[in-house]
Amino acid sequence: MSVKSKHESIYEKMMNEEDARVCKAIDERACKVVPGNFFITIISYFFTKLADSVANMKVIIPWLMESLSVPLFLISFLVPIKESGSLLPQLLIAAYIRKLPIRKYIWSLGSFIQALCIIAIGIVAWNMQGLNAGIAIIVLIIIMSLARGLSSVAAKDVIGKTIPKKRRGALNGYSGSLAGLIVIGLGVYFLFVGEKPFSPQNFGILLFLAGFFWIIASLTYLKIEEFEGETDGGGNAITVALKKLSLLKTDKAFRLFVITRALFLCAVLSAPFFVILAQQHSNSSNYLLGLFILAGGLADFSSSVVWGKLSDISSKKSMIIGATISTILGFLVFILSTIYENIFSTLWLMPLIYFILTVGYQGIRIGRKTYLIDLADGNKRTDYVAVSNTIIGIVLLFAGFVGSLSSTIGLNGIILLLSIIGVIGIILALKLPEIQEED
Repeated sequence: MSVKSKHESIYEKMMNEEDARVCKAIDERACKVVPGNFFITIISYFFTKLADSVANMKVIIPWLMESLSVPLFLISFLVPIKESGSLLPQLLIAAYIRKLPIRKYIWSLGSFIQALCIIAIGIVAWNMQGLNAGIAIIVLIIIMSLARGLSSVAAKDVIGKTIPKKRRGALNGYSGSLAGLIVIGLGVYFLFVGEKPFSPQNFGILLFLAGFFWIIASLTYLKIEEFEGETDGGGNAITVALKKLSLLKTDKAFRLFVITRALFLCAVLSAPFFVILAQQHSNSSNYLLGLFILAGGLADFSSSVVWGKLSDISSKKSMIIGATISTILGFLVFILSTIYENIFSTLWLMPLIYFILTVGYQGIRIGRKTYLIDLADGNKRTDYVAVSNTIIGIVLLFAGFVGSLSSTIGLNGIILLLSIIGVIGIILALKLPEIQEED
């Protein structure tokens, strides 16, 4: 049996179909190599998701910065800078990418630059302290985020050209679950470390490992068999970018999706406040860190494939169910914290809540990625991704100031506010057209 036929056989079993070449929305040449591309993409995504988890911007990097005595104001902008930095430039990036018939190289370049940046942060952990360390880390994260933007625009277009509809959600699901399995081991390690101090040098080694994972992902992705695609729509980047923003006015379905996606940011924005709430009621730093990492890994491992398959049936429902879980949790935490605040002194409670929150967020994340990829074909998909991500980047910049509300409405008030925003997002999401059921 040839290597190709092995790919096809495994692919058929995973997709539960007799013909491994059932293709929708991709051309005939790409259809013939779907199984091989499917597994290469899974491997690449597995290593990037693993790297993201090892260098977690919501848990690991803040913990490192705190251990380096970095000023709090720099730590508070960590996630907004990381997210918005990768999203804001995408309209300009997309204008360039549209000129390229083969776009996998852009993804690999972005992944390689992320590797260099995270390794550099590891070097900072070994050699710097205080404000200087904080500034160096933030600068590296800005560069890293810009590189992430390159990969983001290219990735959705490459998937759209190489993977059929109703298989794209599963792609994200399998890679997320495999990475989650490895991250579980990292969480268990932190539990064994227990009360022993985890030095900045230890974090440095961890970040070197994350960089190695990104390098593997970059090299693996180059093996994808991508055929030349549309190259029309190129031109002056700023002119093209401004023109493409008109999609928000002319395309009702896309406009509603962007608004809904912005409101669903409440799930990812809630996570750091859940972690802060747990830290305020616990002195067991390493145990708590281990439990949070373990919870995130278990959530990814146990739910990603399920969300992926649901997204291939209805990515709209995946987003709505995931957002409902996250929103209900927000209201629950608010009520418990208001009525019985000391309950969060129980070490395992908030990591358990974080586990469920992460499960819900996976539904939102995989659902909205699949929805956006399936919403359009060709260069229109690139435009959708770029416009959507740029708008979300702007929203994230403003959302980064949510923490400043703590002095007026408190931590509980912020969690309640984000939950209310989630409800509004769910109501709007119900009005989204079904994409998968139209095929």
